[in-house]
Amino acid sequence: MLERRKRQRWRALRRGKILANAKRAAIDCIVRDLSEDGACLQVPSAAGIPPAFHLQIEDETKTRACRRIWASRDRIGVAFGRAKARAGSSIADEAAGAELLRLTAALDAMKIGIVLLDAELRAQFINRAFRQMWRLPDSKADGKPAFVALMYHGRDTRAYEIPDAELDDYVAERVAHVKAANSAPLDIRLASGEVLRFQCTPLPDGGRLLSYTYVTDIVRNADELAQLRAALDNVHEGIILLDSHLNAQFMNRTVRKLWGVADEQADRKPPYLELVNRSRITKSYAVPPEELDEFIARRVAMVRAGDPTPVDLPVRDGRTVRAQCAMLPNGGRMLTYTDITDLVARAEEFRRLATIDSVSGIYNRPHFFVLADAELARSQRYRRPLSLMMIEIDHFKRINERYGVEVGDRAIAHVGNLCRQTKRRLDIVARVGGDEFAILLPETDLAQAQAVAERLRQTVASSPLSIEEHEAAMTVSIGLAEASQSHSGIEAVLKLAEQALGGAKAAGRNRT
Repeated sequence: MLERRKRQRWRALRRGKILANAKRAAIDCIVRDLSEDGACLQVPSAAGIPPAFHLQIEDETKTRACRRIWASRDRIGVAFGRAKARAGSSIADEAAGAELLRLTAALDAMKIGIVLLDAELRAQFINRAFRQMWRLPDSKADGKPAFVALMYHGRDTRAYEIPDAELDDYVAERVAHVKAANSAPLDIRLASGEVLRFQCTPLPDGGRLLSYTYVTDIVRNADELAQLRAALDNVHEGIILLDSHLNAQFMNRTVRKLWGVADEQADRKPPYLELVNRSRITKSYAVPPEELDEFIARRVAMVRAGDPTPVDLPVRDGRTVRAQCAMLPNGGRMLTYTDITDLVARAEEFRRLATIDSVSGIYNRPHFFVLADAELARSQRYRRPLSLMMIEIDHFKRINERYGVEVGDRAIAHVGNLCRQTKRRLDIVARVGGDEFAILLPETDLAQAQAVAERLRQTVASSPLSIEEHEAAMTVSIGLAEASQSHSGIEAVLKLAEQALGGAKAAGRNRT
């Protein structure tokens, strides 16, 4: 019974350490089939383990001298007892073997796939990560296969994301790449969706070191970034991405065209200050030369501050571009440039429709009151003269009854145009009723206003309206009033002018 327990204890798996290079190198191992004469040692790799070494077994205080009897990829059989010195062996040989042992053990523990080829491109070592990547059986890996055989293994297992018709050419290209010792990295896309980055490094003895690294996330992010860049390059808005130092990391096609930036310059990732200063050369913006320095300084200050306030920039070709800055989480900026020419034109058209009378082409009544009230307030504040002129077309009802509404509208437009031509630069002219017009005359007292009114009356009287191949004479009556400090609003002045207009009509019309 005691002898049986002793045999069971010896046969149990036990931990150990292989001690080489004068016990300075240590490799962990599992001791199997331990007996008094020897054991089987399970190791990460048998490559590089010297023919003779010492073995330290757990729970034993003394080491055992061992000599190697046989070896496979990850197991060696040893006999206990010091081996006789072989011809040509030395301490240096044992040290070299220990170094090789440590190296192969380290390579076998790496997560990067490693293959060592000799000068004939046969695999002298294939680590565990490579075997797992390509589902390569140990029986094939331990047989020192040629590199082309490894490629054919990938082909036969359909590991590559390559159409069947292109597989042979792909294998030939890869073999030629390794034969030429081309060190340029290649990305290998697998059918599983994973991506490996392959690199071939030539060795001094004519061999090759091949490495295979998973870069799936990196390549996927790069693919997504490339797709994003392509999308941004095809949008109508101009886009610039700046880093935290305000260097342009990306400029899409629209903004490169807007600023006249060549692709080579954009690839150089120039500073934003350099880009905005290009407007001096390209004259991208319709900014007067004397205002350009202030314009550039203001733009740079807003971008540095990350000011999101939209700014409308006039472009030299007549367009209007709205620029806006947004802060990015990494401290950079995203600048967008949107062509709002149509929006500005529509806004201008809406403004015109809201303020211009559609028949006469001059200001309408509501806008006239806005402008006139502001001018009245100014004249009262600074005690400056201000006069108001009310004009009415004489016998306008007869024109409508005799010729129709269309000719009546032409008569209104005709008088409105004459009022616009006669007014001075500061005067404000508007249609305030059916056939009534008003002209506000800043910096003008009543006597001066009467001279302006008389000139207008005479102009209308000498400018007949062409109707059905003949000319119809037209006249106007004009009433005048001067504003004073006591007037609470422009309507009070307007009433006075209307009263004066009534007097002109009562006196026979065509008079001031």
